Amino acid sequence: MNTASRITWPRASFVGFDRMLSELDTALMNSVDNTNIFPRHNIVKVDDENYVIELALAGYSRENISIEVEEGLLVITGDNDDSEVEYVHKGISTKKFRRTFRLNENVEVGEAAFNGLLTIELKHVVPEEKKPRSIDIK
Repeated sequence: MNTASRITWPRASFVGFDRMLSELDTALMNSVDNTNIFPRHNIVKVDDENYVIELALAGYSRENISIEVEEGLLVITGDNDDSEVEYVHKGISTKKFRRTFRLNENVEVGEAAFNGLLTIELKHVVPEEKKPRSIDIK
């Protein structure tokens, strides 16, 4: 029995929080069994509104990488077929992967660039109706 299976969330105490509790369960399971660690990545805070996700993808080409945004998830997949190459030593992994990042509802995915390091720009955009505002006193 692993650590995650011993931890139970008190679901009976929360009503209407199913999605949030499922997210917590998923995050806990992924942190315990290390299934979501390839490829290695950085999340860089550029400033209060801008972030960059960097993924180490040496050995991949642009054509073998896909980036999608679906239902609040940034999904990056890669599949590199190098079966035609005969290696004397293979130290750079090019295995198939699917890497997901949960996005805040106000985060927009911007441009992506690739040169062995995949960089994806993210921007936190607060809608006008959610920005702080002053109320005039009459």
